[in-house]
Amino acid sequence: MTVPHLIFDCDGVLADTERGGHLPAFNQTFAEYNVPVQWSDADYAQKVLIGGGKERMASVLTAAFAAEHGLPADTEARRAFVAEMHRRKTAIYTEMVNAGALPPRPGIARLAGEAHAAGWGLAVASTSAPPSVRAVLQHAVGDALAAHFDVFAGDIVEHKKPAPDIYELALTRLGISPEDGVVIEDSGIGVRAAIGAGLRTVVTASAYTGGDDFSGASLVLSSLGDDGEPATVIEDPLGVHPAAIVGLDDLRAVLERPRPFSTTEENR
Repeated sequence: MTVPHLIFDCDGVLADTERGGHLPAFNQTFAEYNVPVQWSDADYAQKVLIGGGKERMASVLTAAFAAEHGLPADTEARRAFVAEMHRRKTAIYTEMVNAGALPPRPGIARLAGEAHAAGWGLAVASTSAPPSVRAVLQHAVGDALAAHFDVFAGDIVEHKKPAPDIYELALTRLGISPEDGVVIEDSGIGVRAAIGAGLRTVVTASAYTGGDDFSGASLVLSSLGDDGEPATVIEDPLGVHPAAIVGLDDLRAVLERPRPFSTTEENR
């Protein structure tokens, strides 16, 4: 039997990073580069629907906006400018993570430790920049356990979430089939990416995603739960009936339930 794998998204899953981390890092970067944009909380709630930090920046830095504000207007020049800004934003964000400003979500270190002890494989699949992902992972689970994770992140696939590319790449490189993986996601676009690759998905809703469409997820929770912070079941369409502190038995129950079919499989 293939070793089962537990595959985490990063932002909103390992830590609730968007409101307290990415948003202020984007805004600080805009200020440093004299880009006249400061996203409000409501603005950013819409931007998180776009997969990828550079893509979020590019949604603002259109040719017309750049020309109006004296910023690089040529397509290639704008692309390079966005890439430069994103590198700076990643550095700001990573400094925040390393300073301990973004604590892990309930149950992350506990469940990852249980999975590793039971011989499960561990991975992270995210469209965020690799330095950001590795910093969050190390702070969420500790350096020793983080060393056992495979990390798939950044611009290593052509299409970012909600496209399934990052999860399809993870399956290929891990050498497993969709039958052998459980994904922990927090957003509607993440669920679409995971189930597009045929993976069973458990959702832990985060700050900006409570109203997302989680159709196709095996289970939707408030968190994975920890002592003093029990998980609340939001949706349980397959009758998993998880414990208030979600454990490996609950993930095994998810693996026993029907697997969603990917678009590719449905079109065969």
